[in-house]
Amino acid sequence: MHKKLLTLILGASFALTTLADEADIKRAIETKLGAKVESVSKTNYLGLYEVYLDGQIIYTDEKVSAIVFGNLIDAKTMKSVTEERMRKLSAIKFSDLPLERAIKQVRGDGKRVLVTFEDPNCGYCKRLARELQKLDNVTIYTFLYPILSEDSVKKSKQIWCAGDRAKAWNDWMQDGKAPSGRDNCDTSAVTKNQEYGRKYNITGTPTLFFSDGERIPGAVPIAKIEEKLTQLGK
Repeated sequence: MHKKLLTLILGASFALTTLADEADIKRAIETKLGAKVESVSKTNYLGLYEVYLDGQIIYTDEKVSAIVFGNLIDAKTMKSVTEERMRKLSAIKFSDLPLERAIKQVRGDGKRVLVTFEDPNCGYCKRLARELQKLDNVTIYTFLYPILSEDSVKKSKQIWCAGDRAKAWNDWMQDGKAPSGRDNCDTSAVTKNQEYGRKYNITGTPTLFFSDGERIPGAVPIAKIEEKLTQLGK
């Protein structure tokens, strides 16, 4: 009885100590970097703590005597621990995405679903748009997310005001035919997309989301997109 009670007390003390350490690290990092820390957790590597803030991961020790930016690699598997954790930490609840504010395109049976946030003046987005033409049996939701320039905002509004938004988007992104219509319809969707992106730390385009909530930033090879969609469809 006493032995069991002692074990429980020691376990509780350890948990409180860990939480206190994480809380201290959180406060110290926020003070040093002037940014809000979303989470702190201890890793299995070198006594380092993972700190998630501003949509990125940094590492520090229990005394915050050093701050490390960059990828943490597992020497046994040679895989990026940081990349794996980022996929989990930056994931979203897919059902919370405001899909009514996106351009919808359905191909084939449309059963597979992909969401993208894109700027119309983003070169990588144009490359992605051409690559996505190779996908079939998919529904693609494209959020107009102008973050590069005022011209990006204007083009986004013109595309949103078009009678056929998908055509206007594809004409520009794939064929280089610039939108020429009006930009003074109800374009609140574009503004709300910008607000949404800031809230969820979407800092670059293109950014992709899959139906399991996983976020992948950047120009992803079409083979990787196909692999992920196929995996989710099983």
